This record gives sequence, structure tokens and C-alpha cells, in this order.
Amino acid sequence: MKRVTRSDYRTRLRELLRAFPAVMISGSRQCGKTTLASMSLRGWKQLDLERRADAALVAADPDAFLAANPRKVVFDEAQMVPELFPALRSAIDKGKGNGRFVLLGSIHPRLLRSVGESLAGRVGFLELTPLGCGELGDDGDARWFWGGYPGALSRKTSDRIDWFDAYVTTFVERDLANAGLKLSPQRLRTLLHMLSHVHGNLLNASDLARSIGVSVPTIQNDIDVLEGGFLVRKLAPHFANIQKRLTKSPKVYLRDSGLLHFLGGLRKPSELTTWNGRGRSFEGLVIEELIQQISLRSKRPYFSFWRTQAGAEVDFLFDAGSGLVPVEIKVGSFDRHGLEGLRHCMQDLGRKRGYLITRAIDEETDAGNGITVLPWTSIVSGDLPKAWFR
Repeated sequence: MKRVTRSDYRTRLRELLRAFPAVMISGSRQCGKTTLASMSLRGWKQLDLERRADAALVAADPDAFLAANPRKVVFDEAQMVPELFPALRSAIDKGKGNGRFVLLGSIHPRLLRSVGESLAGRVGFLELTPLGCGELGDDGDARWFWGGYPGALSRKTSDRIDWFDAYVTTFVERDLANAGLKLSPQRLRTLLHMLSHVHGNLLNASDLARSIGVSVPTIQNDIDVLEGGFLVRKLAPHFANIQKRLTKSPKVYLRDSGLLHFLGGLRKPSELTTWNGRGRSFEGLVIEELIQQISLRSKRPYFSFWRTQAGAEVDFLFDAGSGLVPVEIKVGSFDRHGLEGLRHCMQDLGRKRGYLITRAIDEETDAGNGITVLPWTSIVSGDLPKAWFR
């Protein structure tokens, strides 16, 4: 296998365009959706519906616009003109052929609701992430601290903190309002900072609500909005056996490690060495990297974690077509006790193989009892075990 690159996304986009009349590319703001569409769809009409002129052109009469432009149109920030979606359904049903329209969007609850109501069965989905470790061509260390947003990485290191601050401000003050979501910007900013301190832990909405001084339903809605904006990931627990006493709460992660470190108060890479969230930061980095690579290499993968109420845990569990694969993640050295949760999970799920990913070794090692230890560098290089994929 090889490193994941933007060309893998372009290949996947072409596959979806061959299979569906429309494709929706979703992802957080400034992760590269517009660039991907521009590079992949040369010669297509590109409309940015955040621009008043483009939005007015489409919104004035969506049916007439689509009748005049029945193919090869990209609608960037498509959720800004919700009346577009029923018109697209009509245009798709009247016309023939696949690969006619591409929609881009970064606030996906409203976008998915519109798609679900109007374009079910007519649209393929592609989620674009910020740049992964493999895409940057290094050992992953710079990507770990600064994250994968092209806008941050293109700046001098002295300017990146200002970029993250502006990014958060724009999201909570402008993007959500533009998407029709009337939420308190200050509350969302406070919540993001709090999530940086519980990153990688079980989600406790009651504690967060009490700290901010709002109701649990309000916090749950706020987190759903942040998840819908691709800033937060809620990783669901795995339920293998209803007889088992397993954790029911999801774990919560800030998806981009650079954004996590900014919100956690880190300002330079050397501070990560002694940060008390270092291990959980690395865990989130590995999970996002694996989800990116696995999602591009398999259809309908399954992701979760495993944890009993007694506290036995495995950080990441996935199925990419070859059955459940348990993965434990350690930033540094480990001992026999560090593998107990992995062994317990393998026994509980009836899996013969389990994996540990760590920065503590330089080459793949057999730890015995079906456990393989993988170096972090193998994940960065895209050298994932073939046994993970059918």
C-alpha cells in the first residue's frame, strides 16, 4: 500500500460520478473541498453560493437555472440556497446520465437534511478531511502538532496561532449564523476549549453543561453542531453482546490535532512533550489517520471503540471488510499490563489478531498471543496490514 494523497480523493470522486447523478463533497471549512473540485473538474461551471451574486443567480429560479445548466455544475456551500435541492431532484429525474452535479458543503446537518429529503438515492457521498500525515511526506511529527489544515500549514509558524484563532472565530460567529443556526458564539468557543481538555475521554454532557451553566440538551445540541461542522468526532462504543456490561457513552475527540493544541493552550511544538494531554492527542491523531485511510480503501467501513464498565478498553475498533480489528494506541513505551485490555477485547470478540500502534518502535514486531505491534511510521507511510482488508 502507499501513502494517501489528494489523488486518492480525486479517484474516489470520479468513481462516484460514474455511479450517481450528483456527488456531495463534505468536510470542515478550509479543508480543501473547493481546491479538490477545481483540480478534478476542469471545465465545469463553479458557483460559490456564499457569494451574493452566485446565490442570487441560482435562488431567483433554480428550475430555470438547472434547465439552462443541466450538466457539469459545482455548487460550493450548497446549503446556502436550500431551495436548490428540490430543483435538483426534478432536474435529475428529468435528465439522464450520471456525473452531472457536485455539491460542496461544510455545515452538514442542514445539508444532509436537504439531501435526505430531496436527493435520496441520487447522490453519492465523499467526506474530505484536512491533509493527513502521509500527504505531507514527512514522519508525521509536524502534522501531529500543527494539524492538517492547508491554510495553517501554508503560513509561517509564527502566524499559525493567529490563523487558528481566526478560524474558530469565523466558524462560531459567521458560518453557523449563515447556516441558519442561532447559537451563542461565546458558549461554543467555551465549549471547544473545554472539549480540548476532555479529548479522548467518554463524553459526559452533564459535567460540561454544569460547567457552562446550561442544560444537558443544550450541550448535546451544541456538540452535535460541532460534529456537523466536522470539528468534533463522537466515536461510538461497540456493542458485541447485550449480555455484557459495556460502556454506552461515546468518546469525544477534536478531529484536527492542530486545532486541539491551539484550544488546549499550546503555542509551540516543544510544549507537546510535557503536556498532560499528549497521549490522548496522539490517540486522536492515529484514529483520524486510520479513518481517513480506511475510508478511502473500503466501502462502508465501521468504526468504534470497546470498553467495559469495569474499565477494560481498546482505543479503536474497525471493520474494513475482513471482520473486526481491535487496535490499541500508545504514544510511548508499553509493558505487559498495557496489552491486557487488547487481550481481553480479542477474547470477548473472538478475534485472533489484535494490533498495537506506537511511536516506541521502528519496525513491525510480533508480541505473541496474536498481537502485532506496528510502528507509527508504518501508518504515516500507508503501509497498513493487508489482513485488514478483504
